[in-house]
Amino acid sequence: MRTDMHVQQGRPEPGPEIWLRGPVALPAEPPPSPAAVSPRRFSWLGVHGGAGASTLAAVYGGHDCGRDWPGPADPPSVLLVARTHAAGLAAVLGALEVFRRGEAPHGLDLDAVVLVADAPGRLPRPLVERVKVIESVIDVYRVPWVAAWRLGELNGQAPREAAALARLTGRSH
Repeated sequence: MRTDMHVQQGRPEPGPEIWLRGPVALPAEPPPSPAAVSPRRFSWLGVHGGAGASTLAAVYGGHDCGRDWPGPADPPSVLLVARTHAAGLAAVLGALEVFRRGEAPHGLDLDAVVLVADAPGRLPRPLVERVKVIESVIDVYRVPWVAAWRLGELNGQAPREAAALARLTGRSH
């Protein structure tokens, strides 16, 4: 016998609440299939000189802003680009602060930060800690050192370590 049920004399116990909703109109057109959607375009914004925005725009597509804000005709979705050296990571934090304070031009959408290796090999521990700080506030995509890019060879295969960035930009090489 259940003892947790409370029944009051003379009143029916309330039943389950049922919500009725009127007819739902069908959309005029079916949504496009995922294959029909074109890749999102980005503006690559280097937060310091030599960040790699031009190279990334050439490899992954999108608009190369250099170090200038995207203009009205440029894609409003921004990817901040920096090298993984101390000055580059400090520049990223400064740019993030500009967006946080609302001082970036109106209409821009900060999507992510792209960190390009400043040298082959692993990052030193102090730089790894700075990257973790950046990752705590925004999505970060890492691009390894690519010797061919240093030589200007941008038509080859994009690095597999940057597969997530290729998916984001719709550029699977």
